[in-house]
Amino acid sequence: MNYQFKTLYNEIGGQETIDQLVNAFYPRVYDDKDLRPLFEGDMSEIMRKQRMFLPQFLGGPALYSQEFGPPAMRDRHLPFEVTPKRARAWLRCMWEAFQEIGLDQNPAGLAFYDRLTQVAGIMVNSPDSDE
Repeated sequence: MNYQFKTLYNEIGGQETIDQLVNAFYPRVYDDKDLRPLFEGDMSEIMRKQRMFLPQFLGGPALYSQEFGPPAMRDRHLPFEVTPKRARAWLRCMWEAFQEIGLDQNPAGLAFYDRLTQVAGIMVNSPDSDE
């Protein structure tokens, strides 16, 4: 028998949806003046890692851990100045990507976005600057 476990990963449409989301999200990130400095480097490699991380984050295959070890995302992001303003910008870009691919119309998609809002808060490691 082939059992399909109910996970957010399966409920949003699996890897195909993850790929669509990543493709919609990263051009927005690279176009954002507040986020661009955090994402220097090869966009295709950053996108590849996100395509591996998000399935695991949603209860799907542990692709990221198989290649890179435990995600430990907060630790991996400590070298970058993640401010509340940047966290909000990241979430805005993500929400726009959700809307572009229709994930904002899916109850599982909304649960996924809610989890991302929690993660964005956890990633903040620096105060906003007084510009």
